[in-house]
Amino acid sequence: MDVIHFPEDPRPSRWSHPVLALGNFDGVHRGHRKILDRVRRVASERNATAVVMTFDPHPPRVVRPDKAPPLLMTKAQKLEALAGAGVQGTAIVRFTHELSQWDPETFVRTVLVDWLHVSEVWVGANFLFGRDRAGTFSLLRTLGARYGFNAEKIDPVRYKDFVVSSTRVRRLISEARVDEAGALLGHQYFIDGTVVQGDQRGRTIGFPTANLSTGNEMLPPHGVYATTATIDGVVHPSVTNIGVRPTVDTTGRLSIETHVFDLDRDLYGASIRLGFVQRLRDERAFDSLDALRAQIRADCDRARVLFQRLSL
Repeated sequence: MDVIHFPEDPRPSRWSHPVLALGNFDGVHRGHRKILDRVRRVASERNATAVVMTFDPHPPRVVRPDKAPPLLMTKAQKLEALAGAGVQGTAIVRFTHELSQWDPETFVRTVLVDWLHVSEVWVGANFLFGRDRAGTFSLLRTLGARYGFNAEKIDPVRYKDFVVSSTRVRRLISEARVDEAGALLGHQYFIDGTVVQGDQRGRTIGFPTANLSTGNEMLPPHGVYATTATIDGVVHPSVTNIGVRPTVDTTGRLSIETHVFDLDRDLYGASIRLGFVQRLRDERAFDSLDALRAQIRADCDRARVLFQRLSL
């Protein structure tokens, strides 16, 4: 997949009459995938190039940083997901304060027309653009007629009684409802990280853990979770504690500790993708290491039953 940035990179000459999916695509959830599937199909029918346009940094970081939400994905994770969705190119607009002041027509003319030469643009039902989010779908369609491209929109994807959105996914994760978040995403919510040196206390109680350092912003609340740990392409069942380890640590430092089932190897420096399956319990302090050990054993037993049901 080609990746280009505005304003410094030219559009690749091999991009033919780009059919564009336009949006932020944080999480690349079911709603996003509906747009991407449509763009890919339309582009294939017309022998055109399926392209995604997104923004970096996330526009709220520039226009209202005090209210900007934590992101569901790193830039690398988003690009991986977009490539996996089958698009042929991603155009990333470097979002600045200056660009945030552009009126909708300036954005359309400068970026969509002069830079990308789009033939068609697809957006979600609630997509807004330009200064003060003044650009609506109706305006995009009018500008498209003026500048020679089609504009289309996708109806929202619904899950149960509500619309699938990045905001909804963030809320579910913040409430530790990771299984419901996964249903909206179409996959487990995951974070990527590297195993770093810990205090090795887990080994002394019979449950060695991998301590994860991650660049992901969105973490579920403190607690114990049934998780999957993908290491070197192999998915392993695991249990993860996110929190401050009140039984064994008084520093208050946040840690992400994962006990990988039935795996006996040195993981220091290894890359792990940690997928959240279901919350098991709150984090809490125990009176003794024996009590902690018994609870971890019970957590693992409960997780194993869950994984058997899910055929992991």
